[in-house]
Amino acid sequence: MLEKRFELDEHTLPLVEELGAHMPGGFFIYQAAAPEKLIYSNKACWNIFGCETQAEFQALTGYTFKGMLHPEDYEAISASILDQIDTSENNMDYVEYRIVRKDGMIRWVDDYGHYTETEKYGGIYYVFISDITEKRAEREKNLNVRGAVIQTLINSYNTVWLINDVVTEACSLYHTDMDSAHEEAIRNALSHARYTDTKTEYVATMVAEEDQVRMQEQISLPYILKQFETRDSFSVNFIRSLSTGPRHYRIDFGKVLMPDNRMGVMMGFKDVDLEVRRGRAEQQEKNELNAMITAMASDYRSVYHVDVDRDDAVCYRADAEDNRQTPVGVHFPFHARFQEYCDLYVEEKYREGFLHFVDPDNIRAALATENIIAYRYLAHRNGKSYYEMLRMAGVRHPGDRDDHKVHAVGVGFTVIDAEMRENMDRARALQEALSAAEQANRAKTVFLSNMSHEIRTPMNAIIGLNNIALNEPDLSEKMRGYLEKIGGSAQHLLGIINDILDMSRIESGRMTIKNEEFSFARQLEQVNTMIGGQCREKGLQYICRTAGKIDEYYVGDAMKLKQVVINLLGNAVKFTPAGGSVTFLIEEGPRMEGMATLKFTVRDTGIGMSREYLPHIFEAFSQEDASSTNKYGSTGLGMPITRSIVELMNGHIEVESEKGVGTTFHVTVTLGESDRKDLHLTGSDLNPHEMNVLVIDDDTIALEHARIVLGQVGVHCEVAASGAEGLEMVKMRFARRENYDLVLVDWRMPDMDGVETTRKIRAVVGHETPIIILTSFNWDEIMDEALGAGVDTFVSKPLFAGSVLDEFREAFKRKNKASRETRAELRGRKILLAEDMAVNAEIMVMVLAMREMEVDVAENGRIALELFEASVEGYYDAILMDMRMPEMDGLEATRAIRATKRADAKTVPIIALTANAFDEDVQRSMQAGLNAHLSKPVEPDVLFETLESLIRED
Repeated sequence: MLEKRFELDEHTLPLVEELGAHMPGGFFIYQAAAPEKLIYSNKACWNIFGCETQAEFQALTGYTFKGMLHPEDYEAISASILDQIDTSENNMDYVEYRIVRKDGMIRWVDDYGHYTETEKYGGIYYVFISDITEKRAEREKNLNVRGAVIQTLINSYNTVWLINDVVTEACSLYHTDMDSAHEEAIRNALSHARYTDTKTEYVATMVAEEDQVRMQEQISLPYILKQFETRDSFSVNFIRSLSTGPRHYRIDFGKVLMPDNRMGVMMGFKDVDLEVRRGRAEQQEKNELNAMITAMASDYRSVYHVDVDRDDAVCYRADAEDNRQTPVGVHFPFHARFQEYCDLYVEEKYREGFLHFVDPDNIRAALATENIIAYRYLAHRNGKSYYEMLRMAGVRHPGDRDDHKVHAVGVGFTVIDAEMRENMDRARALQEALSAAEQANRAKTVFLSNMSHEIRTPMNAIIGLNNIALNEPDLSEKMRGYLEKIGGSAQHLLGIINDILDMSRIESGRMTIKNEEFSFARQLEQVNTMIGGQCREKGLQYICRTAGKIDEYYVGDAMKLKQVVINLLGNAVKFTPAGGSVTFLIEEGPRMEGMATLKFTVRDTGIGMSREYLPHIFEAFSQEDASSTNKYGSTGLGMPITRSIVELMNGHIEVESEKGVGTTFHVTVTLGESDRKDLHLTGSDLNPHEMNVLVIDDDTIALEHARIVLGQVGVHCEVAASGAEGLEMVKMRFARRENYDLVLVDWRMPDMDGVETTRKIRAVVGHETPIIILTSFNWDEIMDEALGAGVDTFVSKPLFAGSVLDEFREAFKRKNKASRETRAELRGRKILLAEDMAVNAEIMVMVLAMREMEVDVAENGRIALELFEASVEGYYDAILMDMRMPEMDGLEATRAIRATKRADAKTVPIIALTANAFDEDVQRSMQAGLNAHLSKPVEPDVLFETLESLIRED
């Protein structure tokens, strides 16, 4: 009945009254809000207060909860109830307090309350009470008797429970470590439930799943009583689930004699995780030691166990031939005994290594990363010389210990003379074979180098004479064709010779890497020009991108780096049929101690390679298909040379490929950082931190790259994903007279390309703002059209801040000169001012008079329209229009002026003067036909500059 779903109202109250009348204990309901009026109380409740009727009870208590409590208890009890309700998951509370009966006697009651919300009465409490005066007195008497014992238990255990009576299963919680949220629920359960219920809840929430079934049995009351038949105490171990992870716990049970000869049970919960784990570790160590000694005994002539921390050793297997051997089972100082062994038996040139090997610090350090360590040396004993090995293994691996250190080791001595001498003979044979191979390789390298140089001499003559022949004025077309084929074949042969020379340098170790500062931006531009041209000729799409921060200058071998990149990209173009694509991605990796890592990814959609061939791609003269030599002109040397150069640059190259799908190369190289990263700003008349740049590109990756690159030098960068979006952003800025300092426009965009976007931007801003076209392609084919549309210059992708600022600087200088020559003279100009505030109008007239302009003032938009219509065509050079005016506001007046049928209505500049500076206000101004939107208060210089740019010279 009292679940949260039960709703108390005029329909359900009679049911509550009927049930309450049959309850043996006191029960009442009261409203939570002041004055805490009682809604219902049963007869058992009246009787507790010594009343026979409800009327007597009402007269005694005022029929309020406050009136029921002893005056001294009310504040504390109210606070306790509210605190328990706030922290309880089921809105339950339990309190004990005093009451004053009708006969004046003071009694103690316990109060079990439940709070809920109702539509009829708001917040209410259901309360069960009973008289506990005698029970409380008995409890306090027993408390003194058990206090000292319980305090001792509390000091010894994490948690203490007491089963007060094994018959009724009354249970109390005296102490808890309160590790988790579950313990709060357990504490409440202990206060209000039988031991069996509490035990079930505890096991389900606090005991590890693997121990729950066993623990439900071993801490059940029948099991406990069964144990107490033969003993007065016992213990149960289990694994407890804590917020910090599982831990080993133990419960100690003790039989307790309670008052009235009742039998009770004291339960102490103790964290024994450390001692359990230590015991297990010690046992494991013993087992491992015995297993290790058993395993070593058959292979070693002597075996020892060494406690490294205490410098203590004990012999488990003795060497029968060593009369100085410490007997089995006798402990001795480890380090001193092994030093003595070294002095007596170890060959002199091995002694330093032996002593280092047995040093305790070295043992710990070496076994921290290795399971077994060994030292081989030459020994002399009993007139014989032989090779011996000293081997050590940690009794337990460091990773299995809490401190991750080795404290004890097993040590074994074994004779390895036959094995060692066999290995030495084998190594000597290998060395001789290696020397022979190196000599043969050197001979081959010398031969290749000499032959390449010998062939190069006549090749130079062939190429030179072929070029001379091609320049003969009376050469026939047929002969020209022959000569061009000869020249192409000669160039191909020269490339093969160069590859052979590179291979010979690599194999002879004569190829070196320079460390010189170079412009990576300029080198990338050269690569893109070359590869982009090849892709256009073959009908391929070429994409070059950079990701993240890329410096403009690095230190390294620019020629070798360029050779690697062109080789990879050239192969991608060569092996990709028309209609495919080649992508080149540049990223920067980690930096450390003045060095930077560059990552290149070259991806194509070409013919690809089989998975079986990939392991051989970097082998010299290797080709998957021999026919590729004729079809593609491949020698099989490009990839080995590329890998060798990459490795010389402390880099790495990997390849992924699938037949018929394409190939991807991943390359990393290490370059030095350059001090010239910001050289383009030194002594510059530009301040990047004051620049506002708009980048228009349909490629989101390119936009993000532009934002990063320009942001690194302090330029504020805004971006637009299409020409139309960029045009709108330019219009908004222009209307406010806050033009962008520079606009970067991608050439290839859908719907509206870069040239068309430039043309429309120029129609808005004129020729003041520099506009630069961004392109990955050769811009020669669009140069004339782009310059005619208003483009100032061109910059290659990917973007580098230095290149942009250099081009901007030159374009800005040209535009400043042109701007000064084309600005209108303001002296004598006639201005129509629409302003309804007399003070503002007077100030504006004075401002315009500073540049000797004549002003007609209109008090509102209607008068401004009338003055314009009454004037002769071309009389007014510009109109300054306030937006908020009576009779006709600025927008209406502007629309009306633009709609008049006279020649100057469409061309006269109309400039908004308004305090409304939001984007939507600017948008409405532009739609109404205004040319600019100046926010009040208007700065004179901004006003003059706007008039100079908008007024047309006659």
